[in-house]
Amino acid sequence: MAQSRATQAIETIPGWRIFKSDTGRLWATREVQYDKAAEKAGAWRTVDADDLTTLCSAIAEQESLATLGDSANPTDVSSSAQ
Repeated sequence: MAQSRATQAIETIPGWRIFKSDTGRLWATREVQYDKAAEKAGAWRTVDADDLTTLCSAIAEQESLATLGDSANPTDVSSSAQ
């Protein structure tokens, strides 16, 4: 059974799955869910765009937001810093 275009992966970005819809729109879904801090910072697990360049920018934005969420809630590492 052949896959429809909507279920065919078209590019590889580590940690993300990218698909093209039947209408040609690109979608990316992060393989691992963000933690609560990243979600609270506004990171979305699924993004879409008209072209690969814009999609890559959207993915980079989500990863950046996730990093901001992580830095807002740092883990206590005081004992390892000495």
